[in-house]
Amino acid sequence: MAATQEFLDLVLEKLARLGVVSGRRMFGGFGVFHEDAMFGLISNDILYLKADDSNRDVYVKYGSPQYKPMPYFQVPDDVFEDAKELLRWAKQSIDIAHAAPPKKKR
Repeated sequence: MAATQEFLDLVLEKLARLGVVSGRRMFGGFGVFHEDAMFGLISNDILYLKADDSNRDVYVKYGSPQYKPMPYFQVPDDVFEDAKELLRWAKQSIDIAHAAPPKKKR
């Protein structure tokens, strides 16, 4: 799951209008967080966003690969390059991440 700091910085710049968005190094890549909710991940300098039943079909329609076994799908290049569309897709993933029940601490 290798990723570069430069790509993370680009993603954070593109998503800055969404509020407190940050990245944390995880397993050679990055988790992308809104506040404390992980809504995206970066692997091999590819952005994946969290999906559920409310938005999964859009990713499937685009032919976006899933980051298995996790519920994250690759953001299509044309969406990544369209600032408004990327923000819309990311906002959906943020809402999904915040709606998920909190994980129990071990």
